[in-house]
Amino acid sequence: MAKEMLYTEEGYKSLVDELDYLKTTRRPEVKEQLAIARSYGDLSENSEYDEAKNEQAKVEARIAELEELIIHAKVIKDTDVASDTVNLGSVVKVKNLKLGVEKQYHIVGSNQTDALNGKISDQSPIGAALIGAKKGDTVTVHSPAGEMALEILSVERA
Repeated sequence: MAKEMLYTEEGYKSLVDELDYLKTTRRPEVKEQLAIARSYGDLSENSEYDEAKNEQAKVEARIAELEELIIHAKVIKDTDVASDTVNLGSVVKVKNLKLGVEKQYHIVGSNQTDALNGKISDQSPIGAALIGAKKGDTVTVHSPAGEMALEILSVERA
């Protein structure tokens, strides 16, 4: 059995939207591409057909993956969590005590990460260390780069 995955409401909605797009739009497009490629004749030397079959396999694999993710999804709603405690969906401002640098992180489920935009997984070293902490707490992050101490400056709901 697959492990339950946590999602923000926004993250869950993006999974459902992608699944809907693949089933209602992309799947019929690929089916049409296959039909056109078949009309070209000999399938053994038909690169368009091979390409369309590969695309069909990718689309079907992604549909199966999304369906599995959705079945095992647990949506964390803002009302489920205290607003002053770091949890999935929190936006946390921290200060690296050694470097004196402030940074802001949005804690999201592992399938929603986007490090360039400050969205980190609740399972990442920093995310995991922050979960459950409150404003004013200092947490120690154990990462491949070594240990670092982060002071939590603020916690908000996204």
